[in-house]
Amino acid sequence: MTERHAVVSVIGKDQVGIIAKVTNILADNQINILDISQTILQDFFTMMMLVDVAGRDNLDRLQDQFNHLGDALGLKINIQLEEIFQAMHRV
Repeated sequence: MTERHAVVSVIGKDQVGIIAKVTNILADNQINILDISQTILQDFFTMMMLVDVAGRDNLDRLQDQFNHLGDALGLKINIQLEEIFQAMHRV
């Protein structure tokens, strides 16, 4: 099966367990992380992940899980297909 990439972005106030909780959702859904970058600027946490979503018709169920987690932690968590992310951020 060929890879199909999506971008997961996480933004919000830094707190213990963000990476663990987000990556647990991915692991529970059998989604492999291909690349990850995170930084903290004062109390502001940002993370971007490139993940393999091959075999998934849509990402709605994952986005629902991320919305639930984001609401609980006060974070904004999005997942979108890489080609859509690239098109939206093309200069």
